[in-house]
Amino acid sequence: MILFFHMLLLSHLFTKTSKEAVADAGSVNAELLVRAGFIAKTMAGVYSFLPLGLKVLRNIERIVREEMDRIGAQELLLSALSPREYWETTGRWDPKVFDALFHVPGAGEQEYGLNPTHEEIIVPVARQYVRSYRDLPFGAYQIQTKFRNELRAKSGILRGREFLMKDLYSFHTDQEDLERYYAVVQDAYAAIFRRLGLAEKTYLTYASGGSFSKYSHEYQVILPNGEDTVFVSVEAEEKGMRIAVNREIYEPGKTACPVTTGTTFREERASEAANIFMLGTKFSAPFGLQYATPEGQMKDVIMGCYGIGVSRLMGIIAEAFADDAGLVWPKAVAPAVAHILPIAKSKEDPAFTTAMHCAKHLEDAGVPCIVDDRLDPSAGSRLADADLMGLPFRIVVSPKTLADDKVEVKERAGGAVTLCGTTKLLALVSG
Repeated sequence: MILFFHMLLLSHLFTKTSKEAVADAGSVNAELLVRAGFIAKTMAGVYSFLPLGLKVLRNIERIVREEMDRIGAQELLLSALSPREYWETTGRWDPKVFDALFHVPGAGEQEYGLNPTHEEIIVPVARQYVRSYRDLPFGAYQIQTKFRNELRAKSGILRGREFLMKDLYSFHTDQEDLERYYAVVQDAYAAIFRRLGLAEKTYLTYASGGSFSKYSHEYQVILPNGEDTVFVSVEAEEKGMRIAVNREIYEPGKTACPVTTGTTFREERASEAANIFMLGTKFSAPFGLQYATPEGQMKDVIMGCYGIGVSRLMGIIAEAFADDAGLVWPKAVAPAVAHILPIAKSKEDPAFTTAMHCAKHLEDAGVPCIVDDRLDPSAGSRLADADLMGLPFRIVVSPKTLADDKVEVKERAGGAVTLCGTTKLLALVSG
């Protein structure tokens, strides 16, 4: 059995940590996540998520899903493959128009697209059900693996050829209704970044809106090694708002903050975690997605789309909070809350039995734990592993702490150390 009282025992985990630098990691997130045993590289731009990494990914998914459900969006799961005809309908089959699409040969003369985005799939689905203004508005979203034919994959799981994404599509009768929903999604995204612990580092970044609106919006997270450059509005920041413009907007010159009209900006490195667009009729018109007005007139449905990179967020969080010792996971996404480490020579030692008792006590109260029940590695090596893996709390039980009837609790973020009795342990790690 791998689980003992539902807790994960490190001796049963098939993955291992590594002290060696990762060859061709190319980014902080890939280096740390591979060394900590959270992901494994399959090939350039493609990673497999291992047990601990999958727990982090599922926790991010849960937060995103809860906020999407909260605004009434309906979850579905669209196909990963699509017919060539759908992409020809919108003009995006041609690599000169859209070079991210993988073209997949099928049986006979068939060709398919391996979807990097799902406008070409959701619109034909919606067309089967939308007839009248009474069928609108609605929003539908999915969390699914996407595929992009990146010429040069880079930055670990921040920019790959295969990634997990949440994409939401909304359908409306007019621009006013789209703008109302757009604001609702912005609030939902703000809640997501707040729950992920990224609110202080995330800037609502104005980008080109194309032909349908003046602006679209990116959610850029400030990272020292971020692959994007953004320009933060200093005046907005002074008023407690996190507003930026991207390079495309800034470079035309004479740029003013879209919110404050201020003209003072600070250049920052960042990574894009999400983006939202007003699509207008760009995809509904080619497919003939229309609705009947109360007067019986047929009009094209107005659309919006709202993406957020789920696996990308995992890499961003890894880089945003890491320190020299390793990963530092916020409690909301960590694979477990407590990393319990007994310093013992055998499983009969009081330190080991006390550690297991603490783990059971926490697990029974809903606090997930990982117990390092390995006896062979040195204490220093195991402590280094705990720092590398980055759980919010490390609990050390040793003969020295037990002499005072206490355990040592260290917060991974900040490093605060507390000695407490086992009866107060739950309050400390769940607070």
